[in-house]
Amino acid sequence: MKFSVARGELVDALSAVSRGLSSRSTLPILSGILFSAEESGAVTLQATDLEVSVKNALEANVSESGQSVLPGRLVADIVRALPEAAVEIQLTSDAARIECGTSSFSVRTLPAEDFPRFPEVEGDKSVVLDTKTFTSAVTHVSKAVSRDETRPILTGVLVCVEGPSLRMVATDSYRLAVKEIVLSENAGAEANVVIPGKALDEVARLASGVETITFSVSDSQIVFEVGRTVFVTRRIDGTFPNYKQLIPQETETKVAVSREEMLQAVRRVSLLAQHNSPLRISIQASEQTMTLSATTQDVGDASEALMVKAEGTDVEIAFNHAFLADGLAAAEGEDVALEMVSPLKPGVLRATQDEGFLYLLMPVRLG
Repeated sequence: MKFSVARGELVDALSAVSRGLSSRSTLPILSGILFSAEESGAVTLQATDLEVSVKNALEANVSESGQSVLPGRLVADIVRALPEAAVEIQLTSDAARIECGTSSFSVRTLPAEDFPRFPEVEGDKSVVLDTKTFTSAVTHVSKAVSRDETRPILTGVLVCVEGPSLRMVATDSYRLAVKEIVLSENAGAEANVVIPGKALDEVARLASGVETITFSVSDSQIVFEVGRTVFVTRRIDGTFPNYKQLIPQETETKVAVSREEMLQAVRRVSLLAQHNSPLRISIQASEQTMTLSATTQDVGDASEALMVKAEGTDVEIAFNHAFLADGLAAAEGEDVALEMVSPLKPGVLRATQDEGFLYLLMPVRLG
């Protein structure tokens, strides 16, 4: 194998496939990237951790075809450190030589035949989405994805495509985020699938500079096509919680407030909400004020009052401060509305300029 390619294009390809590298596996082959050079001038890079597989193709000047597995992170670091010029990679018996200008590196290789085969997935359904629409939906719900591997279904995002509508839903059982976007046109096939939250985050990062994202759904896997990159991940089996029944159908107190003002106030007061202390919210409808307060025993306390537009009855409720800040940060627009029923029932945060976004928070019981 021998080929030369522009350093910038190789950096981009390595950055893309590095998202599939395994960091914890005891199998050395999974820490490598499979390079495949063809006489036609195509060079393909592949990486996998056996759950996620990533492939990227680029055009190069191929002198000799062949395949080899190079240490992924090391090669990526080497190429990033090189000057902007043509990079030549040549395979010898058990090593690969990387040359650029006057720089020369030799790294040990692993046999290509030991590398896992890239999944061949024939998707039953293909959905084409505008990149901005896709990444916006992911950003709105990603914070609510659970990190608890004991409940696998909650580590995923429910993705529904129905006609001209895209909806993503995530919950960790303490909070729920819903983002629905009306598409400018039908996305092709319809889909209702739970996709790992980490995979969606990675695809959203890959999509920078790409206009559309295509994903296909099979019985066990999801295939994303992002420009020249193919990203394959498993789909999560199981039944996603019926989130609609969690959303309160009535409201006793509703508050409209500047999103940025409330977010900054939450962050300031939260400095005294240490050791899992809750953030208290007290609404005085007659005075049109919202008071945020927090107390940590043997440390101190903090409070801040905001002028708001309040409707309904007075209420005092408490939330996890980090979860509340995440919801405010995910919302878009100048103002948000906080809807409450009682101190023991979930609060609902809505972006007043975005009817498609909803963020539900379970309250913390006040002592």
